[in-house]
Amino acid sequence: MTQTVQHDPSRHRFELAVDGETVFTEYRLTPGVITFLHTLTPPRLRGRGLAAIVVKAALDYARSEKLQVVPACWYVNEYIDTHPEFQDLRVQRAT
Repeated sequence: MTQTVQHDPSRHRFELAVDGETVFTEYRLTPGVITFLHTLTPPRLRGRGLAAIVVKAALDYARSEKLQVVPACWYVNEYIDTHPEFQDLRVQRAT
């Protein structure tokens, strides 16, 4: 089974429909920056790697649109931490 993530700009989220339920990550878009706010996987779909599929698609979108990423959502933050290929997207804070 191929899983296709859909981008729904009107709802500010990336979605994956599975077995009548939806896994999604929500975002806020400002000029040059996408802030991921929340990722949700319905309880009966957890443990199948579906949130990772959605977040990867969202980060691929951010890269294609040349957006910097603020991972306010703990799951997106953890995903970036464990996938070095996306670490360059993270907004670098001034120290």
